[in-house]
Amino acid sequence: MDTPKRIMIVEDDEKLAALVAEYLTQAGFEPVIETNGLNAVSRIIQEAPDLVILDWMLPDKDGIEICKEVRSRYPGVILMLTARSDEIDEIQAFEAGVDDYLAKPVRPLALTKRIKSHLTKTEIELPPNAPKRITLGRLVIDAARREAHLNDVLLDLTTGEFDLLWYFAQRPGQQITRDETYRDLRGIEWDGLDRSIDLRVARLRKKLGDDARMPSMIKSIRGIGYLLAVN
Repeated sequence: MDTPKRIMIVEDDEKLAALVAEYLTQAGFEPVIETNGLNAVSRIIQEAPDLVILDWMLPDKDGIEICKEVRSRYPGVILMLTARSDEIDEIQAFEAGVDDYLAKPVRPLALTKRIKSHLTKTEIELPPNAPKRITLGRLVIDAARREAHLNDVLLDLTTGEFDLLWYFAQRPGQQITRDETYRDLRGIEWDGLDRSIDLRVARLRKKLGDDARMPSMIKSIRGIGYLLAVN
């Protein structure tokens, strides 16, 4: 029997946290709750849950601060669940390093679908004939180990960043539309407004040392999407 995936719920509203935990238990996950923003950072890093559901508006230390502090030491998935639904708030959250963003009120089916989509990515068994390691010039990506090296240096990538890099690396030199990227990586259709993938690309470029103004590795194709061009 498979061990249930552990999900940490960081939420100061105890009734809401208990309700979300109940949803997750029924869906086959193992939820744990943290109501204190100050304690959340150390618990996320030390316990390394499979996924974190992070509220934005927390006393003492808000979700954005928590995400920024743990992002370099926690490679797992961070899903922000918040009452703040303005586009500028969503952009700020993705810039802080969250992998997904859902507005309250909580919709159990949508929440569990997003969680399963993210966790499935880390469990995919590659087909026998599929490449498990891709070398593109100075860049080496190992899907089995979920590691990427550039110039023999291990890159510090989050789960979402690695997924995006591996996705691009499977089609080097090919234009990939935003519609395809959202559908394949997030399991949703692109609404023409969501910038989460664009912001993840920006973070990935930074870690690759790719010039944001004139990128030479992950190129933006105006009106279409992206292209990975590694020499």
